[in-house]
Amino acid sequence: LVTAEPAVTPKKMQTAVISNKITLKPGKAMSVIFEGFATNLPDLAKSKLSQIASAIRETKDYRVQLMAYAGGEGLLTSKVRRISLSRALAVRSFLIEKGIRSTQIDVRALGNKTIEKPVNRVDINLEHR
Repeated sequence: LVTAEPAVTPKKMQTAVISNKITLKPGKAMSVIFEGFATNLPDLAKSKLSQIASAIRETKDYRVQLMAYAGGEGLLTSKVRRISLSRALAVRSFLIEKGIRSTQIDVRALGNKTIEKPVNRVDINLEHR
């Protein structure tokens, strides 16, 4: 690969080293944070979701519960429910692509029914079978 020298010195890049093996336990595994009204799965969440999917595939002892939320000024309740459902389905699709059976995944589109911040998120909860 040949690259040209940048005209401007780039900011120092940060890299995170993530263990390939994670330990699963019941409860909240992670939250996927969405920006604004976005419904596409953020790239930042894919690595951690892949690790969780891999661990679930290996053990097969867990169910995944996706609790999806959305909020924003002036939005109708039906609109925030649709946004939260779209977010949950994006996470669900990713997990299925990574080998989790659809029968292991429960989806809850809760709209703005949360007091936790940030509102625009999908919580991934694990439940031991």
